[in-house]
Amino acid sequence: MSTSAASLEPYPREGLPLEEARRQVLAALTPLAGREVLLLEQALGRVSAEPLLASEAVPGFRASIMDGYALAAASVPQVGHSWPLMGRSAPGAPYPRPLAAGEAIRILTGAPLPEGATRVLPQELVAVEGDRLSLVREAGTNPWIRAADEEAAAGQELLAAGVRLGPALLGRLASCGVAELALRPRPRLGLLISGDELVPAGRVRAPGQIWESNGTLLVALLQRLGMVVSERRVVGDQPAALRSALLELAASCDLVVSTGGVSAGDSDWIRPLLAELGSVAFWKLFLKPGRPFAFGELLGTPFFGLPGNPVAAAITALQLLVPALQRLEGAPVEPLPRLKVRLGAELRRAAGRPELARARLQVGGEGELLALVDGSQASSRIGSLQGADLLLEIPAELGTLAAGTELWAQLLRLPIF
Repeated sequence: MSTSAASLEPYPREGLPLEEARRQVLAALTPLAGREVLLLEQALGRVSAEPLLASEAVPGFRASIMDGYALAAASVPQVGHSWPLMGRSAPGAPYPRPLAAGEAIRILTGAPLPEGATRVLPQELVAVEGDRLSLVREAGTNPWIRAADEEAAAGQELLAAGVRLGPALLGRLASCGVAELALRPRPRLGLLISGDELVPAGRVRAPGQIWESNGTLLVALLQRLGMVVSERRVVGDQPAALRSALLELAASCDLVVSTGGVSAGDSDWIRPLLAELGSVAFWKLFLKPGRPFAFGELLGTPFFGLPGNPVAAAITALQLLVPALQRLEGAPVEPLPRLKVRLGAELRRAAGRPELARARLQVGGEGELLALVDGSQASSRIGSLQGADLLLEIPAELGTLAAGTELWAQLLRLPIF
């Protein structure tokens, strides 16, 4: 594709709708090949490469759910029944022989039941005098026994391929004796930040310069989501230097991401260079914030050109880059959870573009979910992201919104397990 072709508007003036942009991005990508084996403790946030079956039943023995007394009884015991105490079973120190009919043993929570034991009497229901156990309160029908295959049966699938691993799943795998896992490779992401005006934080700024923040924001955002930036470069608005950086990143990474330089200004070189070195699928979104956004390929490597304003870069990364990374890693694409909320106060805005507004989640006096938008929503103001719980989905045709207006919102808080 020539540089002149890249200047043609491929979509109406407003840009490509977000859902269509996401569809095109995901349709263009396929999971990376390969696998690596890591210890379970290194697998948090990674994606499984293959199914995993339980090698044996877990826990592998019947166990007591309560501290109490195990019986060998053919029917539900009645108040006044008594049994001789024959010994004790504790976790790691089971009673060493089968329990005969009419016998009982002391048993602790999690301890194995001996062969012949049919139920456990909670200690609150019994009285003990010497080596004799008596039932003093009604037992009920619950045997208080955990099955030998309660967590998993032998041969049961514990893990499918393509699953992202969280704390609960890792804990369950450890409880089933799994020590290591085959994992899909993480995409190697190369990040290019462009702009003559950018100065590293901590250095003195010349007139008109700003401290570079997009790199820090994007790297931290991706790390928070379990993703890694392999290379990060800051390059001025010089076509030759940008061209060289793009080529090097395309050769060493699985996808290249830039921020800045994708609009149509005199110093916006990223899109023309992409058109020269690869191809442009689309370069404008019908979205606020985030209109200038390029997607294409660079020598066969997927390319994402994020806006230069930090909030727009972060929002479009969440909406388009993160799903792309999920697809490359071979995991299900998981959109942010959505819920309905009501505005806690009037929100002034002009109709024209759909907007993802940053908001805090609150609970009203009657338990209703409220969204509160504080301060400026300018795409250059990183502070609008701080403490945000929600991205309010505001349709293009809506102008100023009254308090109490119901809207869909994307939930930004991460799950724990």
